[in-house]
Amino acid sequence: MVDVLHTRKELAAAREGLTGTVGVVMTMGALHTGHETLLRAARERADHVLVTIFVNPLQFGPNEDFDRYPRTLDSDLEICRRAGADLVFAPSVAEMYPEGQPTVRLNPGPLGEDLEGLSRPGFFHGVLTVVLKLLQLTRPDLAFFGEKDYQQLTLVRRMVRDLDVPTEIVGVPTVREPDGLALSSRNRYLSADERRAALSLSAALRAGVAAAERGDDAGAVLAAAHRAFDPGTPDARLDYLVLTDTDLEPGPVSGPARLLIAAWVGATRLIDNTALHLAPRP
Repeated sequence: MVDVLHTRKELAAAREGLTGTVGVVMTMGALHTGHETLLRAARERADHVLVTIFVNPLQFGPNEDFDRYPRTLDSDLEICRRAGADLVFAPSVAEMYPEGQPTVRLNPGPLGEDLEGLSRPGFFHGVLTVVLKLLQLTRPDLAFFGEKDYQQLTLVRRMVRDLDVPTEIVGVPTVREPDGLALSSRNRYLSADERRAALSLSAALRAGVAAAERGDDAGAVLAAAHRAFDPGTPDARLDYLVLTDTDLEPGPVSGPARLLIAAWVGATRLIDNTALHLAPRP
């Protein structure tokens, strides 16, 4: 069985009893195979694995899906048990924000206002605020984040470094369906036709990787990815498709790089990304 904790007091008492290395996996619930992969990665490196399940209202905009975001605690706990988690912290909103939504929030800097931050203003203020709170409450040695949310992973690493938080941030590769679709809790919103249209995201990434492997330059790689995203698919609408260095910095790119995409598929917004390597510029 997995011990389930709902209050800060319960968490503090349980955390005090843990010896050895502690790893944390932060989630908003609606767990799937991708989360299970994070948990198993934590299990391999940590003596104890602590999972947080909290749908954070700070990272949802006024027109986003906070109220309909899936809450599936019973099945989430079964996944946690199966993957070897020791503790689950599942607080209420009032427990996390006892004085209401905090007036002091982390500023993610310029990167937090680009890409996801541009499409979802204030999103990373809410993400980094809750991540820092959970790091303070759980006091882990290691924290595991999926590479599918690559901008989030990059900002969390930067926050930990800039604010001297004594936690190692571990990135875990994206888990995909056999046809290439990245696993996401929001995939359950897709109809059968939208599910097929969603494959245009991973198709664009594969085309970019193939172009890079041929030795194409950054412009040609990005063009190949754009061509592969099917503009004739009525259910898919591109938000952004960008090629950056691994730190998401702007400017000319060569060597290790990241191709990132976001699109609306029906009423559901999906993101994906992949690593690639660009030939050195002459």
